[in-house]
Amino acid sequence: MPPKLFPTKSSPRHPLKLVSWSITAAMALGLLVIVPREVAGQAQPALSTQQSAKLQEAERLNQQVEQLYKEGKYTEAIPLAEKALAIREKVLGLEHSDVATSLNNLARLYRLQGNYGKAEPLYLRSLTIYEKVLGQEHPLVAISLNNLALLYYSQGNYASSEPLLVRSLAISEKVLGREHPYVATSLNNLAELYRLQGNYAKAEPLLLRSLAISEKVLGQEHPDVAQSLNNLAALYQSQGNYGKAEPFYLRSLAIYEKVLGREHPDVAQSLNNLAALYQLQGNYTKAESLYLRSIAIFEKILGLEHPSVARSLDNLALLYRLQGNYGSSEPLILRALAIFEKVLGSEHPSVATSLHNLATLYQLQGNYGKAEPLYLRSLAILEKVLGREHPDVATSLNNLAELYESQGNYGSSEPLYLRSLAIREKVLDREHPDVALSLNNLAGLLYKSPGNYALSESLYLQSLAIREKVLGREHPDVAQSLNNLALFYHLQGNYGSSEPLYLRSLAISEKVLGREHPNVATSLSNLAGLYWAKDDVTRTTDFLTRGLTVEEKNLQLIYAVGSEQRKQNYAQTFTGSTDFAVTLAIQQSTKNPTLGKLALTTVLRRKGRVLDAMTDTVQILRTQLADNPETKKLFDEWLDVQQRLANLVYRGQGEEKFEIYQQQIKQLEAEHERLEEQLSARSAEFRKEIQPVELADIQAQIPQDAAMVEIVQYKPFNPKGKNDDGKWGESRYAAVVLRTSGEPKWVDLGDDTTIDKSIASFRRVLARGPATSKSNSQERRGIDVEPAEGKSLEELARTLDKQVMAPIRPLLGDVRHLLLSPDGQLNLIPFEALKDEQNKYLVQRYAFSYLTTGRDLLRLQTTAKQLSNPVVFANIDYQQQETVIAANPTAKTRGSQNQRSVDFANLTYQPLKATLEEGEKIKEIFPKTNILIGEKATEAAIKQLKTPNILHLATHGFFLPDKELKPIPSAMNDFNQLEKPKYFNLENPLLRSGLALAGFNNRQNKQSNNTDDGVLTALEVAGLNLRGTELVVLSACETGLGDVKTGDGVYGLRRALVIAGSQTQLLSLWLVDDGGTKDLMVKYYQKVKAGKGRHEALRETQLEFLNNPKYEHPYYWASFIPSGNWRGMK
Repeated sequence: MPPKLFPTKSSPRHPLKLVSWSITAAMALGLLVIVPREVAGQAQPALSTQQSAKLQEAERLNQQVEQLYKEGKYTEAIPLAEKALAIREKVLGLEHSDVATSLNNLARLYRLQGNYGKAEPLYLRSLTIYEKVLGQEHPLVAISLNNLALLYYSQGNYASSEPLLVRSLAISEKVLGREHPYVATSLNNLAELYRLQGNYAKAEPLLLRSLAISEKVLGQEHPDVAQSLNNLAALYQSQGNYGKAEPFYLRSLAIYEKVLGREHPDVAQSLNNLAALYQLQGNYTKAESLYLRSIAIFEKILGLEHPSVARSLDNLALLYRLQGNYGSSEPLILRALAIFEKVLGSEHPSVATSLHNLATLYQLQGNYGKAEPLYLRSLAILEKVLGREHPDVATSLNNLAELYESQGNYGSSEPLYLRSLAIREKVLDREHPDVALSLNNLAGLLYKSPGNYALSESLYLQSLAIREKVLGREHPDVAQSLNNLALFYHLQGNYGSSEPLYLRSLAISEKVLGREHPNVATSLSNLAGLYWAKDDVTRTTDFLTRGLTVEEKNLQLIYAVGSEQRKQNYAQTFTGSTDFAVTLAIQQSTKNPTLGKLALTTVLRRKGRVLDAMTDTVQILRTQLADNPETKKLFDEWLDVQQRLANLVYRGQGEEKFEIYQQQIKQLEAEHERLEEQLSARSAEFRKEIQPVELADIQAQIPQDAAMVEIVQYKPFNPKGKNDDGKWGESRYAAVVLRTSGEPKWVDLGDDTTIDKSIASFRRVLARGPATSKSNSQERRGIDVEPAEGKSLEELARTLDKQVMAPIRPLLGDVRHLLLSPDGQLNLIPFEALKDEQNKYLVQRYAFSYLTTGRDLLRLQTTAKQLSNPVVFANIDYQQQETVIAANPTAKTRGSQNQRSVDFANLTYQPLKATLEEGEKIKEIFPKTNILIGEKATEAAIKQLKTPNILHLATHGFFLPDKELKPIPSAMNDFNQLEKPKYFNLENPLLRSGLALAGFNNRQNKQSNNTDDGVLTALEVAGLNLRGTELVVLSACETGLGDVKTGDGVYGLRRALVIAGSQTQLLSLWLVDDGGTKDLMVKYYQKVKAGKGRHEALRETQLEFLNNPKYEHPYYWASFIPSGNWRGMK
């Protein structure tokens, strides 16, 4: 694996903390209104009846203020608090203690709004009144000092906050006694200040004393005891002592639940804090469930628009972001931002927090244009509200600097890092953990300039020294510093200095975070890279194996839950380690067969894994539908959203505004992903514990006369490279061959740019057909058929064979059956049509069975149950008795003459007459076949099917490459311009491929609530019930195409059919001739009926066509490729 920094460069990126551990009830309104019984306030003057009534009104206003405060409605509360203050000033005079209390309450509201400028003079005036009226050492003076300290604390002015808290504590101890509950509160708050300053040695004894007081005076199960436990847990968490923190959090939560009930806001906050701990430990599954419960409580008790709801949404969004689940993270941040702006105003620090989190999300997605203005707005708010030297401003500067660094804009990045460091050193002390973080980040930037290596090393060492001193020698941040310093020496070639640092970092991470934490995998990976650079292959193998094992554990956790997009995003983070293993195998496996096995095992565990996870989810849930009404309801909702989304896309914009139409699509896509998340979580309840794929199990499934050929796309890794450019080579293809016995054999095939260029040329000429074919005319070629640099089909077939198959052939021996799993663009060619050294087509030499991955060999062993009779859709009425849209009446190919990807809106189809005979011939072969023709061949009909043993769809297919979605033109002068969007920009590629069914040509005329529009998208196909269906044939054009994703196959109809549960799929790669297809299909089914294997039957048919002068061109016989189970049907 490539050496890399720990993924906690600016841990975690919230300018404001995830939780408010120290802001206890005693520092809020409660003790400001309810004076302790031990003391008396100022005596009331003689009042008239009218004045007494006015004071009662003020009291009622105060109660309303308190309720609005609890609801987070600070803006609504302020005018009421101002009115109560005015009444008391008029009735009691300007210097009464009750006036001071009203000033305190109003100041608190302004503070919570982030309006510190208005809050401070109110707090100061309140303090002055208390001191004058009640004396310097009254409990209300202590409380007032506490609240003023809290204001300065919120502003990051810790130097002004500390003496106020110290004086408040001294007064409380003197007047109330050393064991009074409010003394415990004062100790808690002073300790929290020290914790934020990184002075943990001062904080811990204060918290322990606070806890002892609360337990002695209030009992073991009082909410104040729970608060003290919570704050102690937070301290230990800050120190990286997660094992010590957890039991304190758990005990605190238990007390809250027992005393306050399971749905109290304090319970929700406690759940939130425990979730944050699990998140830091990398236990994302536990963290997610706690965050979700916390949000549910807040929403139920406080309402949907309370700031506490927004903060919890932000925290859950952060969790999803760490998991790479950006699709789920963004809407949560946007909702939190909307709540904060509505409730707190557009310039509140919490608004800055959400803007910052959203910017970070966009940065991680590579959308720097969106990220920068959000960072800048967040920074502007913080500077305006908190001042230019607040710690949160330093954090904002740090992350803006990181954005510029990731863009290579080092000139803009460095001054921001320096300013952030200067603020932290001034405000937080020169040995604060955040100072260490700044030094660490600055060191990483300076390393990128060759003349700064000495300074970079010095900063790394300073950062490490601070962390060891302040956090202790076994903190996760210390492990990070050790890892980064080790990486610095590693890249310098100073392996002797690097190794012990890597090993110590690993030991800390394993001890503190657990042996299966992602940071442990990073350390193991880095050590593997180091030992490879030292040519120590034995240790490289050992650490690589351990690192890949940890990664597999984490992959299983993610694949068990979450949407497909979430799984895809997370899978991308592991490509580096896969490429590392493949590179090492290609270079070393002939000397060390273990490396060949390790690399192939890694590929087999990861390639196509997202498809398997989604297939498992759908099929597991289908088994639960009859017995679980909740699951059935959720599953039906998922299918409904898929149908509505597909219908909306292909119905088009219509008369709606483009912005509204686009928003509708986005909302349905978000809803689809949300339901997919829930379905995945539900399936995890029924899923058996997944055992990692083992190479021996797959090898046992390979027939004696066959070989598995796994092709992978990878970037070669150079262990001695000094930077990213030096470490990674250009992307290439490689192949590995595995027989039923023996070792895997690896071979490099060459750079993918050259091979992909050959693939494109080969496909263009092959799809064009012979010169005598009608499909060879310019207007009938479909897409991508421009001349291929004047080369003939034979030349291109031979060239591609030399590049791909010729290097593999020596590894095959006498094998003639290839279980082939392509990767990248190689998914889009028929290997049968390549030509070998004897100028023979490979179909004459080999039988090909296509797989998504060799792991399919395990899945294909499952047998189907209770299948229904074959079903054929043929001779479909695309008009469905409605207005005919002009179309080319001479169409004979199963595809469009038009450029479908450019103008889907005007695409229409004519009936495929030969398909009627095709269907009737199939019925002759399989007499129980049910044929649906004409207007009966509808979407509704196919969605009602339940596991036919054969599903044959003889119709037009389409695949729309991703294009920008553009609004409808003005159409003011030309009625004909009023058309549906011509371009699609859809994140889900399963929406861009599909099949035409009855009524397709009139889809634009359907009512918006009619989801049977004649367009069956791949997304909808994925929801069909084909569990156990033995064979699906899409006798249509380009049904095998889709978005190609390296390592995860083709995202289109082929993928959708696997998710739906089918065992074998037969699809086409280009526009096919109607008559030729009919003849090929009839022969194919005759051979299947005779007991031939599902793939063998196609090969024999292809060979017969090859020997038939009418169909000898591969245009006719090579379009269809078989994937999945190759064996004979029942």
